Amino acid sequence: MHIGNAYAMLAAWLGSRSQGEGLLLRIEDIDTPRVVPDADRWIMDDLHWLGLDWQGDPVYQSQRTPIYEQALRTLAQEPLAIYPCFCSRAEIRAASAPQEGDGFVVYPGLCRGAWERHDPQVRAIVDSDCDFRPTLNGDSNATNTPATLSKSDASRETQRHALRYAVPEVAAEQGRIEFDDLVYGAQHFDLGRDLGDTVVRRSDGLFAYQLAVTVDDLLEDVNQIVRGRDLLRSTALQLNLRANLVERGFVQQLRGDNATVTQPQFAHLPLVDNAAGVRLAKRTRSLDLGYLRSVGVRPEQVIGWCAALLGLDVPGVTYDNEGHIDPQRDDFRPAPISAHEALDLFSWQAVRDARYDKAVPHNLAERLKAI
Repeated sequence: MHIGNAYAMLAAWLGSRSQGEGLLLRIEDIDTPRVVPDADRWIMDDLHWLGLDWQGDPVYQSQRTPIYEQALRTLAQEPLAIYPCFCSRAEIRAASAPQEGDGFVVYPGLCRGAWERHDPQVRAIVDSDCDFRPTLNGDSNATNTPATLSKSDASRETQRHALRYAVPEVAAEQGRIEFDDLVYGAQHFDLGRDLGDTVVRRSDGLFAYQLAVTVDDLLEDVNQIVRGRDLLRSTALQLNLRANLVERGFVQQLRGDNATVTQPQFAHLPLVDNAAGVRLAKRTRSLDLGYLRSVGVRPEQVIGWCAALLGLDVPGVTYDNEGHIDPQRDDFRPAPISAHEALDLFSWQAVRDARYDKAVPHNLAERLKAI
């Protein structure tokens, strides 16, 4: 974990504790080729060190593939909802224009046309890819045999492809997503314009983040989701995925006929960048908690710093003429506090009032130890 992860985890912990509830810990290791051995143990050790506890056992996404398969099959019940995509990244970039400001590339629908024309080869691919059996709800008649392809279809089926979720067309009423964020207020998105059709299963067969987290949030009955503001757009998509799964009884299939669904709150946080204004990365050793711990930084120093980044009124915090904090200034010296002391200072209004991105200095360890 780096300082940005600690900042986000503190916010999630404070948000849950302020409601008298507990944090849920999910290990998002769905991208198995990139998983670092023992990373989960390091994460939990860092959280214990910071004093951030959680309730229940951690959920590992890598152990939930059958659940994601059933979710994909549920979505595929809707006509034209799931289709195969044979595009390379280069082809997508060449046919797309990045969204102004953040460089997000909206998929231009290159493979959607064949699906909408009811191409029999494409239909056979989807039938095969989404025919995961036996089902989780105990269908005794299910087999492990995939849908049958004709000889001509089979040649296409062997091509490497992802599966995409087809969002409503631009300006379609069902594609207009609105939600209220605890930090950034009212949000409005048009899925067709702002996101485009999204990969739900990658070409290497692994399930994509968007589907996995939507399913996990539903089945864990998460009632508050805290993450960076760079995922505001993703939240709109996940709300649409969520609604489709709920409408088709997915939750009841997995949790029983009497299962209810909680509509979660969302809180998207300002980003924390490095001194150059670049998003923090795991490879930035000087900002890694393991490194900070190894040079003698105390957990209270990290909590105090992260609480100040969130906008909490931590003793010792200084403000510029506009009322903003600047962690790179030498006089930015938030007092060391525990997580429970931060809870006494916490409110979403305070976070809202400080909803601008911050940058941390490259010599963070020295700055923390000097407090």
